Amino acid sequence: MNLKLVKYVIYFVAFLFVGEVFAQSLTLPEIKLGMQGTDNPKQVVGMLKILGILTVLTLAPAILIMMTSFTRVVIVLSFVRQALGTQQMPPNQLIVGLALFITFFVMSPVLTKVNKEAVQPYLKNEITQEVAFNKALYPFRKFMFNQTRESDLALFVKMSKTEKPKTRADVSTAVLIPAFITSELKTAFQIGFIIYLPFLVIDMITASVLMAMGMMMLPPVIISLPFKIMLFVFVDGWSLLVGSLVKSFG
Repeated sequence: MNLKLVKYVIYFVAFLFVGEVFAQSLTLPEIKLGMQGTDNPKQVVGMLKILGILTVLTLAPAILIMMTSFTRVVIVLSFVRQALGTQQMPPNQLIVGLALFITFFVMSPVLTKVNKEAVQPYLKNEITQEVAFNKALYPFRKFMFNQTRESDLALFVKMSKTEKPKTRADVSTAVLIPAFITSELKTAFQIGFIIYLPFLVIDMITASVLMAMGMMMLPPVIISLPFKIMLFVFVDGWSLLVGSLVKSFG
């Protein structure tokens, strides 16, 4: 998928998200260069609203990242590095970059649908901002619902102290997002535990052999590291890992 289109869709959804919050009460300000005192509270309130919008826009990419597959992917990749024991290899920048591109790949059907049903009709003035916001949010909600455990969703519904929803449409997005993130964290840690097991076995065998040879002063990690890297390369670990991650969102 074209990365420019992905970036365009993400910022468009962020714009709609912010606009939906402030559209009812915000009026377009008069822009002036300079500072002067005022006795009109409306002018102060307007500037505070603008400051709030800029703050939300700054955080919007991070908010949208939490509504995608990025959380699971980046945690699993970090677990792989820790299990291998390679310290800073791959570096953090590479892990985050790989996680972002995998996220774009996984979310491409969602972003394509948002662009087709919300972005393009809105730019052609065929739908209003409110309708565009709802149409843009729906694919993200559907994706999050498919990855969220019912127990996590029920937990946040209970803590919100709202009426029990009868359908998915009745579930608030403010309830769905933290439930989705919690489910993603649990799934990522489960995958990380499975990844750790074979490398843990290698560490234990190495430590036992060194102890039997009386080489207790030699750190087992130094000996086991080449064997763990060799095992990971031998089974084509990166392809297997990335393929399993993408399929886990199916």
